[in-house]
Amino acid sequence: MKKYRFSVLIERDEDGYLVATVPALKSCYTQAKTMEELMPRIKEVIELCLKEEEPVPMSFEAVQQIEITA
Repeated sequence: MKKYRFSVLIERDEDGYLVATVPALKSCYTQAKTMEELMPRIKEVIELCLKEEEPVPMSFEAVQQIEITA
């Protein structure tokens, strides 16, 4: 079996849920109330996504915050 390593983006939504997405896999995301619940869920979702699609090669570079007034 092939080994993969993915960057996982984790954000908190307006309802307080943690939302995990995998940028290298288009439809790969899940949510949970705690990090302890989230990590096993995203691992399971990654395994399911890999059965349906090939990951897009990319590397994590940085996170930037930008402030604007609109």
